[in-house]
Amino acid sequence: MTARRVLVAGIGNVFFGDDGFGVEVVRRLRERGCPDGVDIVDFGIRGLDLTYALLDGYDVAVLVDALPRGGPPGTLYVLEPDVATSDTPAIETHGMDPMKVLGLASALGGRLPALRIVGCEPAPPEEVGEMAMGLSAAVAAAVPEAVHMVEALVTQLQEGVEAGA
Repeated sequence: MTARRVLVAGIGNVFFGDDGFGVEVVRRLRERGCPDGVDIVDFGIRGLDLTYALLDGYDVAVLVDALPRGGPPGTLYVLEPDVATSDTPAIETHGMDPMKVLGLASALGGRLPALRIVGCEPAPPEEVGEMAMGLSAAVAAAVPEAVHMVEALVTQLQEGVEAGA
């Protein structure tokens, strides 16, 4: 059986504090190595690059990003995004809004892979400053758990895809 292609995409801007969460998680994942068929890529703020990568025949994609949802800083979430295609999304070559990227990829007519977002609740900007290098203590403490969460999710999704889910 052919190994399924999986993309793990780190999203974020390391110059904006906790926004660099996804970049840090994929850095650590790459240090640990990856199984056959899994590409771990730091996309940073390159939304157009991620759009084209999502259309490159991956079976599964896991996006890793800071994700403000109102919980305590450092809270981890796993979401299955709902990609709406009713509006034509704006093209942002140096911006990264994951939902706009997914909308653009869908609008371009390609087949999107099975998608999940692993997100972490950032600390409020007033606590860490709007332009700050490095993660807040709460988000930094969540990174090791997020690494394990992504690894488990990739394994689970690969098995689900192979089983025809």
